[in-house]
Amino acid sequence: MIIYNVTIKIQSAILQQWLIWLKEEHIPEILNTGCFTQSNILQLLETDDSEGPTYALQFHAESKAQYYRYIELFSAELRKKSYEKWGDQFIAFRSVMQVVN
Repeated sequence: MIIYNVTIKIQSAILQQWLIWLKEEHIPEILNTGCFTQSNILQLLETDDSEGPTYALQFHAESKAQYYRYIELFSAELRKKSYEKWGDQFIAFRSVMQVVN
């Protein structure tokens, strides 16, 4: 299993509106691509929240092919929509992990 992780520091001023948008619009759009089987929203603890809290969004893909399909076909448009809505009120970085049992 592949986990696509997006870590985001969000400005406190937009936090509540952002969380609503994330849960009601953004995550459903990502899951509706069919590339991921589930998602999780996690808040990082014991971090410097002076500039806003930090969250990790994790999306589970059954294979690298599904993850690459998302990147090739959907990610650019969904990132663009995020920046159009929230501008520079967040910082995000992405990582890809493989589950090892």
